[in-house]
Amino acid sequence: MGMSTRTSGPKSRRHRRGGHAPMSEINVTPFVDVMLVLLIIFMVAAPLLTSGVPLELPSAKGKQLQAQKTEPIVVSVAQDGLIYLGDEQKDTMTLEALAPKLQAIAKARGDTEQPIFVRGDKSVPYGKVARVMAQIRDAGFRKLSLVTQIETGG
Repeated sequence: MGMSTRTSGPKSRRHRRGGHAPMSEINVTPFVDVMLVLLIIFMVAAPLLTSGVPLELPSAKGKQLQAQKTEPIVVSVAQDGLIYLGDEQKDTMTLEALAPKLQAIAKARGDTEQPIFVRGDKSVPYGKVARVMAQIRDAGFRKLSLVTQIETGG
């Protein structure tokens, strides 16, 4: 006359495995947290990645140039009249040192038809930019382009 107290069913299995059934759902909360942190980091770091000489370029109507096969050499004439080679502010030079430096860069790249982009701040006198362009042409470069902002509005 004994009565068994053992019952069958889901409750008895749950107690055997330590009290909890395995969870079959993926917890996305840590993933979302990591993505938000990365988003904030990139939002803060993106403006710092844009390097170059800060210039206020003149506006002009025209078409944007097609992408070049090789990276062009950039010569910038800043508001204070300093001449920069490349996109960084550390490479300032005199007008006389510009031609030999450009020729050395073109020789190192092995490209005699190297395109050169001239960026001049709109407050720089036209004569200063013209002297820079003349120096570049005297160095033997024929592919010169003036960089401007695309004019917006009417």
